[in-house]
Amino acid sequence: MAAAAAFLPPAPIFRPRTTTARHRASPICAAASDVPPPDAETDEGEAPRSGRKDRRRVVRIAWEKLVRWSRSWRSRNRSDVLETTRKVVVLGGGSFGTAMAAQVAAKKPDLEVAMLLRDDLVCRSINHRHVNSKYLSEYSLPENIVATTSASEALAGADFCFHAVPVQFSSSFLGSISTYVDPKLPFISLSKGLELNTLRTMSQIIPLALGNPRQPFIVLSGPSFAVELMEKLPTAMVVASKDKKLASAVQQLLASSNLRISTSSDVTGVEIAGALKNVLAIAAGIVEGMHLGNNCMAALVAQGCSEIRWLATKMGAKPTTLSGLSGSGDIMLTCFVNLSRNRNVGLRLGSGEKLDEILDSMNQVAEGVSTAGAVIALAQKYNVKLPVLTAVARIIDNELTPKRAVMELMNLPQCHSGCPSSIRRWQGASGFQMTPRGVTWGPMCIFWDPI
Repeated sequence: MAAAAAFLPPAPIFRPRTTTARHRASPICAAASDVPPPDAETDEGEAPRSGRKDRRRVVRIAWEKLVRWSRSWRSRNRSDVLETTRKVVVLGGGSFGTAMAAQVAAKKPDLEVAMLLRDDLVCRSINHRHVNSKYLSEYSLPENIVATTSASEALAGADFCFHAVPVQFSSSFLGSISTYVDPKLPFISLSKGLELNTLRTMSQIIPLALGNPRQPFIVLSGPSFAVELMEKLPTAMVVASKDKKLASAVQQLLASSNLRISTSSDVTGVEIAGALKNVLAIAAGIVEGMHLGNNCMAALVAQGCSEIRWLATKMGAKPTTLSGLSGSGDIMLTCFVNLSRNRNVGLRLGSGEKLDEILDSMNQVAEGVSTAGAVIALAQKYNVKLPVLTAVARIIDNELTPKRAVMELMNLPQCHSGCPSSIRRWQGASGFQMTPRGVTWGPMCIFWDPI
């Protein structure tokens, strides 16, 4: 429900009018004149028909009020952000970076959208044929998208910058282009994950790599597949920034008839949920690959949601963020849909394939693979136990088989769900040993708390 609530801006509360008629209005707020007196004679079939008509009338009125309010809200909140934006740059030419470039370019034909790429062949394909020959090659790109391998050319005069480079390569890449970046250029991060060696998020990586702690930063996240954005299917996402005006500006830049954008100030919650859901998606894929059934899948994802909540709230995230689009919404999409790269990695692991073979066969990055180890180190830092996410890290390190991991998880102590004292008791138990390569299994008591 929280994810659905995030789909719309706050709506006004419509209160039913009080009636002064002799007879009280019906529970569905029908007009007093429509309600017969208690002693009136009615046909047996007339009352149900009248009730259905009243219900339809109430629903119609509610919908009409919502539409009128929506139109009024849009007219009062018009922005000139798109009109004043002349150039946008996208760093990286993967599927999601390409999809966002197409999304922005389609909103304004005379907007220059520059894509900074490494591959000269892909640049020529975009510039001459308006197709990314490596990713999403079946889709034509707007003609106002221009690709280049020159950082100075791409960044010159840009009003907004979309960062779509994988997390593990972001520091070195940004360091190489930092001399061309305007100190006031807003960076919109599309990358989800944690830097393996430093445990940093993109909100920490970007300012450090650019040498500017005041670099404007926004994170964009939520349940979204690049291919569905290219198909212009209805999608909802979240932009989060400490600067509310900046978040609102990016909202206006991106929002369209097929893309809804909500704003948030909870950068930590949006980033951590986006990083950890990739690891949980690998676990969901393993369950699918091992044919463990729907019961197991539901239990595992519920447990994983609890683990994400434990760590994220310890780090300062808001619970409402974790139950919204960038939390529960993104988790559902990534864990249950075959388009998810991380889920497919897990599915193939659960089917018996080796991780190296899986990664060698992929032409895109599955961030959950590298994020898993960082998540466990982060959990140790904040003294939070994460049984499911830890099991994924151990499987990726080839120190635990999927079958053994499932057995260990099912043999965890039976605990009372939802009891804070249980959390303190189990989280404080010994036997969960950290090693340089991850977490070892031994006698342990881990609180199991499905949401």
